[in-house]
Amino acid sequence: MRLLIVGTLKGQLTTATKIAIDNGASVTHASDNEQAMRVLRGGKGADLLLVDVALDIRDLVMRLEAEHIHVPIVACGIASDARAAVAAIHAGAKEYIPLPPDPELIAAVLAAVANDSRELVYRDEAMVKVVKLAQQIAGSEASVMITGESGTGKEVLARYVHSRSHRAKRPFISINCAAIPEHLLESELFGHEKGAFTGAIARRIGKFEEANGGTLLLDEISEMDVRLQSKLLRAIQERVIDRVGGKTPVPVDIRILATSNRNLQEAVRAGTFREDLLFRLNVVNLKIPPLRDRPADILELAQHFAKKYADANGVPLRPLSAEARRVLTTNRWPGNVRELENTIHRAVLMASGDEIGPEAIISPEGDRLDQSKTPAAVAHATLAAEQVTRALVGRTVADVERDLILETLKHCLGNRTHAANILGISIRTLRNKLNEYADGGLPITPAGAGEPRAFVSMG
Repeated sequence: MRLLIVGTLKGQLTTATKIAIDNGASVTHASDNEQAMRVLRGGKGADLLLVDVALDIRDLVMRLEAEHIHVPIVACGIASDARAAVAAIHAGAKEYIPLPPDPELIAAVLAAVANDSRELVYRDEAMVKVVKLAQQIAGSEASVMITGESGTGKEVLARYVHSRSHRAKRPFISINCAAIPEHLLESELFGHEKGAFTGAIARRIGKFEEANGGTLLLDEISEMDVRLQSKLLRAIQERVIDRVGGKTPVPVDIRILATSNRNLQEAVRAGTFREDLLFRLNVVNLKIPPLRDRPADILELAQHFAKKYADANGVPLRPLSAEARRVLTTNRWPGNVRELENTIHRAVLMASGDEIGPEAIISPEGDRLDQSKTPAAVAHATLAAEQVTRALVGRTVADVERDLILETLKHCLGNRTHAANILGISIRTLRNKLNEYADGGLPITPAGAGEPRAFVSMG
């Protein structure tokens, strides 16, 4: 994590610097706002600014906004100066740290504000395979495409690859291609010269030069405009970039990682993504399975987040009750790890007693996850499918298909129409399958007039 300290911090500069370095940060110092801006424009970059409240924080915030530099600010001042603390927050600072600095407080703020505390937590065999491949290619110079649904942990895996590469001690720079307007993204990536466009009041080093010697992560690259993709392709192929308004190519030495939650082959067919760029980026593909396909990770991650947010909120660490664990493992998690993390954070805050119970496992709106509004028959088929697929090794497709059809029919009380709809097959196909099973001597649930019954956990 790159920390830029601005000002003297009331004589506590040396102490704060040592604490930050001890917590793994690389530290740069600027005496005032003007020097801070020169540092940020010059390519050293920063993930966090620690700013003396004696300086004009509002002025610094406005300067950053004017030049489209996105970096959070934490203010520092003497403990008794409450007025300055409030003014700093109103001016745009994210946090306020009293001086003299407390080592644990600075460590917590560095982790929380810079979001640099993300860990790769996994246990499921599906994720073990992905991590093993990541370890194998981490030391290479190959470009890597990391794909998966939103919230699966693509950036966390990218940082993992960087941390195990020979570039690990060099910068890891991430840019979200979906979060920056199209007309600014080129400047963010490649930088610009003074006067290149309205508002370019000084030379600005872009992310490519900022990452020189290290790793550049192009997050959600599928959102990049196709016209900019050609310039990106040249930069990757020739290892040189052109600043906006510049006349001289600038050499760069970086490794490229990219992420996408979309099917880029389909984007190529649709003409929104260049095929030659995809070939350049997709030397190795790390495809992260959705959380629903890595069930052993659910409880591992839940326990990790329970400890993380108990510590962060100063509350006792409570274990997950057996019923809470059942609720977590039977939920589908469409938002993947991100959704699970937020759910456990809420549970830590809502829980009472000695354990985190199912009443604390709630949605953002406060609805209990064990009281799902999902139609019962759909829930039955989903859970039946999960139970069937737990022991697939050594079984034929026909065996799995037979068990799924019979289990779904059973939960639908023999209602053929409901079962066919849930299974996604025609009623004729279902009847043919049932006749086949009956001819083989298997018992078939007779047709019934009732609605599917409520599911009772088999776990």
